[in-house]
Formats: sequence, C-alpha cells, structure tokens
Amino acid sequence: MLQNRVYDSADAARNCATGDIVLVEDRQTGLVSNAAFRPELMVYDANYDNEQGLSPQFRRHLEDVAERITARLGAQNLIEVGCGKGTFLEMLLERGVEVTGFDATYTGHNPRVIKRLFEPGIIRQSATGLILRHVLEHVPNPVDFLFQLKNANGGQGLIYIEVPCFDWICERRAWFDVFYEHVNYFRLSDFTRLFGRIIDSGRFFGDQYLYVVADLSTLREPVFNPADAVAFPDNFLASLSAGASPASQPVCVWGGASKGVIFSLLRQRAGYAVDVVIDVNPAKQGRYLPGTGLFVHSPATGLASLPPGSPIYVMNSNYLEEIKAMSNHQYHYIGIDQ
Repeated sequence: MLQNRVYDSADAARNCATGDIVLVEDRQTGLVSNAAFRPELMVYDANYDNEQGLSPQFRRHLEDVAERITARLGAQNLIEVGCGKGTFLEMLLERGVEVTGFDATYTGHNPRVIKRLFEPGIIRQSATGLILRHVLEHVPNPVDFLFQLKNANGGQGLIYIEVPCFDWICERRAWFDVFYEHVNYFRLSDFTRLFGRIIDSGRFFGDQYLYVVADLSTLREPVFNPADAVAFPDNFLASLSAGASPASQPVCVWGGASKGVIFSLLRQRAGYAVDVVIDVNPAKQGRYLPGTGLFVHSPATGLASLPPGSPIYVMNSNYLEEIKAMSNHQYHYIGIDQ
C-alpha cells in the first residue's frame, strides 16, 4: 500500500500492508481512479521516503518546473500545497520567490512552512498562485479537493498542477507505474473538463508527467465525454515476463522507489527474481523494500556484487545516462520504459 515506505527487516517488509487496485473510469466525470482504495489505511510516518531531489537529472527537472511557475504565476505571494520535505520550496526560496508551504507531515524547521492543511481562513489575503506538485494523484475525491483549495484562496488565483501522465502509462504499457498510493490517474484532457480557462499545459520529464496552469476561478465539475474515453491497452502486462536473464547472472534493479518496488514485486511473482537493488537515497540504503523484502544497496556496495556485463534494469530512463556514468558503463542497461 505504501511503496515508498522502507523497513528495518526483510520479514517486516514482506509482511507490509497490502491492498487491491481496480482502475475504473467514472462515466459521469471521465476521471480514472482506484475503486478499491481505502484512505483510512494510508498512514504516512517517518519511514516513508519519496525524495527524488538527490538525482542531478531530477534537480534539472525541478529547475525547469521553477522556471515555468515563475513565468506563469510570478515570484510573489505563492503557496505550495503539500510541500513534503520542502525540497522544491527551498529551491524557489533560493531563486528569491516569495512562497509559503503547507504540509501537516513536514518535519523540517523552515519558518516558511506551516505544518497544517491549507484550508479556508488560514491566510489573510488570497495568494497569487497555488502550486500542487504530485499531490492530486494521492487525494480521494480530487474534484472536491480542488474546490476546497479554491475556497481557501478566496475563489481566485492561478494554480500549477503537476501529476503523472496516465496517457504515457497506457502508451508505454507501464504496469510498474500503477501504485496503490496513487488513487487517481490523470490525462491532459481531464483538466480541460475541470477548468474553463487553462493558461498553459503540456507533458515533460520524458512525457511521464503532465502539467497545467489554470485559473482557479473557472474550476467546474468535469463531465464525461464518450469520445474521449480512456484507451486502455489489452496487452498492458505484455512486457512483464520479457527480458529474462540467464540464471548465472545476478539481476539488478536501479531505483528503490515506486517503480522499483512494483517492478521487483511483479517480476518476482512471475518467476523472475531480482537479486540486487541500488538507490542513491541514503534514507533507503540499508533498509528493505515492501513486498519483496529486498535489501537496498548504495551504488558502491551494490555494484561491487555485480560482475561486469550483468543486467541493470533502470527504473526510469530519464536517469539512464546518469546511471551509466556512475557505474563506468560496465553493465548491460535496460530502460524499462523504453
């Protein structure tokens, strides 16, 4: 249920909480969600870690996002809703952006972050713009949530929304990108039904993410369009058993976050075990992944156990060249999303 939670023992990791995923398209709104999602069971604690900013490639993505936001929302009187550990907020502050963060689970000490939910009455004047990065996919009833944000901001302002792209997941048959944590799966067309006025929108980060800058005052209830129904592929799991390696070669997964957890688990269930997991995040190293109980290595210790030429499954091809350089181009690299 929490693929970004890490555990202190293999047994605890294998006995983690689990749940079902049943993706449905609502025939009233056209939105896609997990009908089996149980929000009351989602408990985020100090063992949950979804930090991506340690990668230079992802930092470049965040810089791109910051430029888009300041170009469209400006650099004054902004609010980041669900700022997490504050990595992106700190980047904005370094750029001179006047931004306040809201997140009830924030554990840092930056006075610009308020450890509460963003709700009506919490601010004296409306913000010029709201930032909502990788939050909406986690929220049950996302339309209600957006209306709550609109009301909290006095019914006005611009909003920047960034979420995974469900069209990309379908196009690439990316079965490793469907997570219990993500109750919602969005397409760009969903936001044209949600907002009467969109200032900017598109896909980036190798088309894996989509972004929208919209006018909050034009938020509306979305209406399903039969001509825009989701084209979900029949062969969605076709690549699950592809690329099996000889038994003599250890198999490595590089990336112990969401994709790596699901990839390793479903491959294991299909009879293709993973031997080594590598992640650059020190908070994950020395811990165990949920479901499989696989130990997470640092690049140094993980690569030391791999003979040259061993297959390394790269969980996100955006990091492929970065990983090749870190491992001296000595292995057989497989981008799972290519």
